[in-house]
Amino acid sequence: MLTTLATQVTTAMHPGGGGPWNDGGDAPAFWPVFPITFGLFWLAVLGTAFYLIRRRMNSSATAAASASDPLAKAQSVLAERFARGEIDEDEYLMRISTLRNGT
Repeated sequence: MLTTLATQVTTAMHPGGGGPWNDGGDAPAFWPVFPITFGLFWLAVLGTAFYLIRRRMNSSATAAASASDPLAKAQSVLAERFARGEIDEDEYLMRISTLRNGT
């Protein structure tokens, strides 16, 4: 009798049958959107982290290479002086050719 009563109550509360966790309906058609979006979000986070780490490593390697090469340092100082207007184009070209031919 108790089993019959429980079945009747369950059927009355959930007309689809099958208990409280199965209402007999299908899942909405858009359910794959959430896991795909979640996965794409984490791919974007990891991609951004990889890009920033890689960029930082490249910039520090370039700075170390230019610091160890005196010719590159001299050319950059000369280019900075030319950019600031301390020397004119003729003097810049003369000095840059001297640097290149001197070594």
